Order: sequence, then C-alpha cells, then structure tokens
Amino acid sequence: MTNILLKVTGLKVAYGGIQAVKGVDFEVREGELVSLIGSNGAGKTTTMKAVTGSLPINDGDIEYLGKSIRGQGPWDLVRQGLAMVPEGRGVFTRMTILENLQMGAHIRDDKADILVDIDKVFGIFPRLKERRGQLAGTMSGGEQQMLAMGRALMSRPKVLLLDEPSMGLSPIMVDKIFEVVRDVYAQGVTVLLVEQNASRALAIADRAYVMDSGLITMTGEAKEMLDDPKVRAAYLGA
Repeated sequence: MTNILLKVTGLKVAYGGIQAVKGVDFEVREGELVSLIGSNGAGKTTTMKAVTGSLPINDGDIEYLGKSIRGQGPWDLVRQGLAMVPEGRGVFTRMTILENLQMGAHIRDDKADILVDIDKVFGIFPRLKERRGQLAGTMSGGEQQMLAMGRALMSRPKVLLLDEPSMGLSPIMVDKIFEVVRDVYAQGVTVLLVEQNASRALAIADRAYVMDSGLITMTGEAKEMLDDPKVRAAYLGA
C-alpha cells in the first residue's frame, strides 16, 4: 500500500468565535496530486494554514510521515519536507528574484546542489532567469506566483502545498502555473492543491475533496468528479 504522507483527522479551527473548519478528515499519499476544491469561504485556506502551522487548531490532529505535527511551526515543517506556497504568494518584495530563491534554500548547506537547483528553477521559469536581479516587489502577480513556487521548490519538499495558485492571474499565466504544477508532480513531488478553479484542478489531480462551509462534503477520483452532475452544477458552471 502506498505510504500516507499527510493525514488530517477531525480538524477544527475557529476564527474569532466562528468555527471556520468543523471536523475535517483527508489524506495525501506518496506520489499523489490531491486537490481540495470549494467555493470562496469554504474553509480551504484556513485548513492549509492549520496544516502548515500558521494557525492554531482547536481540535483534531495532523500527521506527517506517521507522526503528529500539531503545534509545530512553518519553519519546523519546511525542514521536514512540508513546504507551502501561500495564497497571496508572500514573496520577499525588497529582495531580488535570486535572493528569494536563495532564501528558499535557507535550511540547506549543500551549496553546490543549491546552485544546481536554482538552475532547475530557472529552467522551469525562464522569465525568472531573465530577471534574476529584479526586486520581487516590482514583478507582476503571475511572475510573483512563479517565484513563490520556485522558492518553495528550493527546499526540496516531499509534499508541496499550493494555496490558490491561479487566483487573480491572466488566462495565459493560469495555463503556465497549471503546467508547472503538472511538471513538478511528474518529477515525483507529492502535491496538495487548493483551488477555486475546480475544473482545472480536477483535470490534473488524482483524487479530490470538496469542501463546503468548513466540512468535506465529497471525495473521490478527480476524473470521476469532473463528470459528476452535482460537482458540475456547483463548481464547474455546468
């Protein structure tokens, strides 16, 4: 049986007295691309922040590599191979593209391999290579998304969590981002993808979970969900 890398059980998270996540269960197995879809306000981003230690949880547990990581912070988890590209990208705006990528490798001391990985990122995102000396804050939203993904890859993650990577981007840039997600997955990185763009997310995922009002309401094979009348009516505009 394929190893379960990430397992969330009974997760509850409250914001200012409001229960945003109400007892969520899901898992991500080694080598999978799993999508968590749902409308805006469903609790997807809150779930991701809780998983990566950015938000405290009220109840439940999060296991990574078979051990509870509840209460651990984002920096601890990056060292263990769990990296997140947050909604809004979170690049270091006053640093150059190259400096941002170097920051992504802050947990590593293998200098030669870091240089190799920077070249790999530049291979994936030629536009970043062209502008390696440019300040990140002067880049477009799509370029910043590329940089955020490249920076996360510099930590050599076992699991890459992507929170709304296509949000606010042009159609051409959305195509590029999903192409990169597919490529990263094809290279053996396990991916958990949170997306409002359900049709695009389901098209590249192995499995998917649907989240609504803080609960998981449906789960299954992504390709089957694409053809499910309920999913199509609620999330695919059909």
